[in-house]
Amino acid sequence: MGTKRVAVIGAGASGLPSIRHGLLYGADVTCFEASDDIGGLWRYKSHETKESSVMKTTVINTSKEMTAYSDFPPQENLANFMHNNEMLNYLKAYAEHHGLMKHIKLRHRVLNIERSKNYENDGTWKVTYQNPEGKTLEDVFDGVLVCSGHHAIPHWPTPFPGQKEFKGRIVHSHSYKDHKGYEDKVVVVVGIGNSGIDVAVEQSRIAKQVYLVTRRGTWLIPKLETRGLPFDVIMNTRFFSLYKLFPQSLLNSLVEYRINQRVDHDLYGLKPSHRVFSAHPSLNDELPNRIANGTVRIKPNIKKFDGYSVHFEDGTVVPHVDEVVMSTGFSFEFDLIEKGNLVPVSENEVDLFKYMFPVATSDHNSLCIIGLIQPFGSIMPVSEQQARVFFANLYSGNNIIPKKSQMSEDVTNKKEAMAQQFVKSRRHTIQVDYIPYMDELAELIGCQVPILRTLFTDPILGLRLFFGPNAGYCYRLAGPFTWNGARNAILTIDQRVRKATTTKPPPPNYTIPLLISTLILFVVIFFAM
Repeated sequence: MGTKRVAVIGAGASGLPSIRHGLLYGADVTCFEASDDIGGLWRYKSHETKESSVMKTTVINTSKEMTAYSDFPPQENLANFMHNNEMLNYLKAYAEHHGLMKHIKLRHRVLNIERSKNYENDGTWKVTYQNPEGKTLEDVFDGVLVCSGHHAIPHWPTPFPGQKEFKGRIVHSHSYKDHKGYEDKVVVVVGIGNSGIDVAVEQSRIAKQVYLVTRRGTWLIPKLETRGLPFDVIMNTRFFSLYKLFPQSLLNSLVEYRINQRVDHDLYGLKPSHRVFSAHPSLNDELPNRIANGTVRIKPNIKKFDGYSVHFEDGTVVPHVDEVVMSTGFSFEFDLIEKGNLVPVSENEVDLFKYMFPVATSDHNSLCIIGLIQPFGSIMPVSEQQARVFFANLYSGNNIIPKKSQMSEDVTNKKEAMAQQFVKSRRHTIQVDYIPYMDELAELIGCQVPILRTLFTDPILGLRLFFGPNAGYCYRLAGPFTWNGARNAILTIDQRVRKATTTKPPPPNYTIPLLISTLILFVVIFFAM
């Protein structure tokens, strides 16, 4: 097929593996990054910005092993749930290790992406961009991966009555950087997703009082599971995925029972009307403690603002509120691509095959969106898997992605499945289950996790593939560009998890307790009914 010129838009957590896998195929990759450094969301910005940014104290919600790229295991001494500084350093180390920086043009802002005049014949795209000197330039590429993220445009819901006349201050969580200026204030945090809970917990340590507002409650999932191990190391396994054999209603009841054994959601004012698998979970270990000591109080939705006071739907009133933080999520759009006409977005709903490819350009599938998913797990290995699919298809001459009618059918089926399982919400438009979705992508390019074969040829590895965490490394045992370090990375996950919290040598047969913990957890859930 020859060398292909490929543009990657954005040098964040989705853009970096896109560059990496393009280079594996021998592509001539140019990455356009509008800011002056890589890292995207994970590079904390202390100033007000239109870019995505974490809070100063943000810690990742998925463990380092389940967040890692498929050929770059995290260092042993890194925390299992890394602080954003550690996360950024991991991304920079990945870029340096694979020689990605020389392919990244910093301070180059893409202004427009459109089909070139020869698109019908060769599937090429014209990219218009601005260089650091402010000069507008154009270039043509054989393929484009848009890796711009979906946490940059704050979503402001319809204002509550009296909100515009509120005498305190209202900010969106996008603009919330740290606790400074909130000391001894009365704070209302609107929204009980991960960002809202993080803000409320942080504020509760220094504010006079924090009220956490939720319309429908949430199921609170702890980050630490049996024996203090990361929840996703225990639960994101092939073995644990057998729960899907249970009827959905029974499964919901079993998991809700277990969750309530840790924290009674009704007693703590958190219990929603929806079932646990009908909404994206909130992950936090600290909130119950903050509720128990009264520094965070749960409130229903706001009824109205009146001066400094905030009235709630249960009839209660907080007479003086100083600060309101709206943790109400984000919107996304693709105005960069043919002025938004190619990939229209309505209330965060978008029609993309596998959440990647616009159906309208199925004739070449030479443009895709990377990282536009909300998984029950980490986005990073999923973005990497998407990039692998893109390049495999590009270099196959568009022979991997199915025909237009099948793409449209897949889009429709996913929307129907989403509507059937999840509460209708702007938050549940790009939801995917980690293992099933990773397997869908793996099937397209032939990198399925070879469990049955490996059980016979390499029993130790085969057992780990079934009982152990389904980390990104598992998908580099087969398919294009296998990684010869994958086996060792899989077999040493337990070691890196342990060394994140202790330097003591592991006891004999340390890997066995992890398998036993998984089995016990599964048996407990099974017999809890």
